[in-house]
Amino acid sequence: MDSDGNADLAEGIDTEAVAALDDLVLGPQHKSLPPTAWGRTAREFLATAPSLDDLQTPLLTLDRAALDSNRAVMADWAAAAGVRLAPHGKTTMAPQLWAEQLAAGAWGITVATGWQAQVARSFGVARILLANALVDPVGVRWVAAESARDPGFEFLSWVDSVATVERMERALADEPAGVRLTVLVELGGAHGRTGARGIDAALAVAEAVLRSPRLELAGVAGYEGAFAHDRSPEAVAAVRGYVDELVRLHRALTGRYPRGAVVTCGGSSFPDLVVEQLAALADEDGARGVPTTVVLRSGAYLAHDDGFYAGISPLAAPRARRPLRSAMHGWARAISHPEPGLALLDAGKRDLPFDEGLPVPQRLSGAADAVPVGAHVSALADQHTFLRLPEGGEVPVGSVVRLGLSHPCTAFDKWRLVPVIDDADAARPRVVGLVHTFF
Repeated sequence: MDSDGNADLAEGIDTEAVAALDDLVLGPQHKSLPPTAWGRTAREFLATAPSLDDLQTPLLTLDRAALDSNRAVMADWAAAAGVRLAPHGKTTMAPQLWAEQLAAGAWGITVATGWQAQVARSFGVARILLANALVDPVGVRWVAAESARDPGFEFLSWVDSVATVERMERALADEPAGVRLTVLVELGGAHGRTGARGIDAALAVAEAVLRSPRLELAGVAGYEGAFAHDRSPEAVAAVRGYVDELVRLHRALTGRYPRGAVVTCGGSSFPDLVVEQLAALADEDGARGVPTTVVLRSGAYLAHDDGFYAGISPLAAPRARRPLRSAMHGWARAISHPEPGLALLDAGKRDLPFDEGLPVPQRLSGAADAVPVGAHVSALADQHTFLRLPEGGEVPVGSVVRLGLSHPCTAFDKWRLVPVIDDADAARPRVVGLVHTFF
């Protein structure tokens, strides 16, 4: 705290609150930490210079060098494109990682629910973008109260129907006169997720906001990832068509925004396609005297992966000159070799992501050699990985397998604490950090 008792805010987050996470006491609730860590703070445990093989399995780790590289790659890419970045915090729900992203120039932090926004605000995040409609009256009133308490707090949420506008107004009915929440009109599309279906419907929502004494129109929003799941010509055309509609909606509203506008789109799969159509809006609209901020919400880039995003991101190898690298790995121990061609590992659905592809065996821990050629994971049970082996192949009981993972959004949510190692490729990686998650 400063001399006036205010939170020490730097780069849009309370850095003292984030640093205090190092002083939390560790215990058995922190999966796979050794009992020697229990009763110590994270800071005290790290002072013992632990290595990866001091931890138990199953395990999820983050690679420090890859995190640092990915953060810089995305920050530089967004800056070069002339857009801002509000990384999707729900990917990690890790304030320590949010702080690093904000320090690297992120415009704000995106979340998906009111509760996630409250977690972010408890760590002093100064600008929060809720990429969803907020109609829960408890959440609406919390935003109103927090905005009144701290006039410097910026909160933007989405509206996609007149009913949403009316619900928010109803929740704000008992708030003091003059309390207004800032919203973006969300454009959707046929067979997509939320969002007004078509420009005419979106304009009707915008008109309802403009009439509202409780809401203020601040821009337009959308999510292109709902319309494509690969890089086929048809998928690329669908994404471009959707982003073009978002541009049309924004231009139809130019001159109607009470202040500057935010135009936000862009997950982690197609940020290049979004940028090619949105990046010029700031210059174009700025020339008309309407300041416009174009914001990407990519979230998976920081951890990246060895699966879905490695196959689709424009910033993955070999498509990018400076590629993102997978910063997350699973580690699982062979606990049974019950029959030829099968080893059972001690990680399962409660430990590793599986919704966008199964884990991929990469190598044995502490060994230069990879697992046997042709080895692959065929299934996950709650606490077991089925590792299929080629004829004559063996993964000895007790050996630890490093696993490449797919989809960070469903990896972090399985862990309250994620060890950070210096180098996942080292023969004996050192533990250099502990990241707390809030799911």
